[in-house]
Amino acid sequence: MTDYPLPFVPPGGSAPVPRRIRALLDGQVVVDTQNAIYLWEFPPYPQYYIPLGDVTDGVLVDTGETKVFEHGVARVHTAGRGKAWVYDELGRARFQWDAVDSWFEEDEEVFVHPRNPYSRCDAIRSDRHVQVSRDGVVLAESSSTVIVFETGLPPRYYFPRLAVNFEHLTPSDTRTACPYKGRTTGYWSIDSRDLAWSYDFPTAPLLPIAGLVAFLNEHVDLTIDGVPAERPVTPFSA
Repeated sequence: MTDYPLPFVPPGGSAPVPRRIRALLDGQVVVDTQNAIYLWEFPPYPQYYIPLGDVTDGVLVDTGETKVFEHGVARVHTAGRGKAWVYDELGRARFQWDAVDSWFEEDEEVFVHPRNPYSRCDAIRSDRHVQVSRDGVVLAESSSTVIVFETGLPPRYYFPRLAVNFEHLTPSDTRTACPYKGRTTGYWSIDSRDLAWSYDFPTAPLLPIAGLVAFLNEHVDLTIDGVPAERPVTPFSA
């Protein structure tokens, strides 16, 4: 059992999307809907299912193939730079995320996958004394961190840069994105393993972490107020 909340919507669960959803391809809006639904094909996040009438004509091209999923039978289509699956019983299409150039909820771009409406991602300042080390070498230490509590992930501790011992870290070319936090602007590694990252320009709700540095709990030793923390096991990184 983990000591942090997990997503709770089972596969096959659905819910209405109250937000306007749009997608851009080659600078043109190819999806524009206020009637999408969320459908959880698997935990921990849903996919957008788009009404066919809200997809620009010519974007979906039927391949003549079908594919059977646990939640229904779909006709396979090409769509932009990838595929889409059309569910005739629903009158909706589910796009591969990268089939288009970008997705928007209202006027804000969303990265990687749709945001789970039942997940939270909170950045909270803390005066707990937190130390990060690896193989006995202290990588960061501070009593002024910002903790990010994100549903389905262990807490992440974001350190002021002056509290990070960068001499033990090697800059990495890795860049990632998160639906809730935005795009990373820096990564650092030890022995070729990416262990730390930063968001210089996070999404508005996560502004407290701007410019701070977090570490991958799963591969470092974390001590909080002098008490060693167990390393979590999770399939996600940042």
